[in-house]
Amino acid sequence: MTHIYKVTGMTCNGCKASVESSLSTLDAVENVAVNLEKEEVEISMSKHLNLQQLQEVLTDKYNISKVQESNVFEQNSTVKPQDQNELKQLFPLVLIFGYITVSASLLNMKMWNTTDFMLDFMGLFYIVFSFFKLLDLKGFPESFRMYDPLAKQLPIYGWVYPFIEIALGLLFLFRYKIDIALILTLIILGITTVGVTRSLVDKKSIRCACLGTALNLPMTKATFIENSIMIIMAVVMLFKTF
Repeated sequence: MTHIYKVTGMTCNGCKASVESSLSTLDAVENVAVNLEKEEVEISMSKHLNLQQLQEVLTDKYNISKVQESNVFEQNSTVKPQDQNELKQLFPLVLIFGYITVSASLLNMKMWNTTDFMLDFMGLFYIVFSFFKLLDLKGFPESFRMYDPLAKQLPIYGWVYPFIEIALGLLFLFRYKIDIALILTLIILGITTVGVTRSLVDKKSIRCACLGTALNLPMTKATFIENSIMIIMAVVMLFKTF
């Protein structure tokens, strides 16, 4: 018998290999095939194993569950269960964006200046997002290269990307070489946005590496909007600079 399950927590090919290896240790399991993009695993077994038995051989990083079947009677509901789950997953991203916005506003509250607000926002954006990437510097490059065109062609780029973000964040916050920081922002986020757009158009179910691998974030339109906001700010600031 063959069953398909949902597995969350996988971010790279190393995770895929780990899940396949762990599940294969069960005596009743005959074959295991992981689909990293869909976050699914197909298990062929000689006798039925329940979810608890499958979960016990996996580390705490991964969570296995049954694939939810669609219900034709719920198609007219305003928000589908998968949409609710997606919104829940994106909550950390929305929360962090809110904190950055409030922090940048407070820094300029006494003497409001839109230009300074945008520079502080961009600086805090890079510093905060680089922090989450550095939490798992080993896993981030693998996750990042799944959609970033340059990281796919040049693996070392994924390793240095968090440090590029730190450098750009400091340049914005200290108001140093802002023109160079703005141009680099347009280049690196422009490249990433191209990859994000392709993934959304192809409807690929992959993880967003914007907050590293520490948080389980799906690749959605929110990722595109997040990058677009930074790109728009960079363009506006470049026009003001020149």
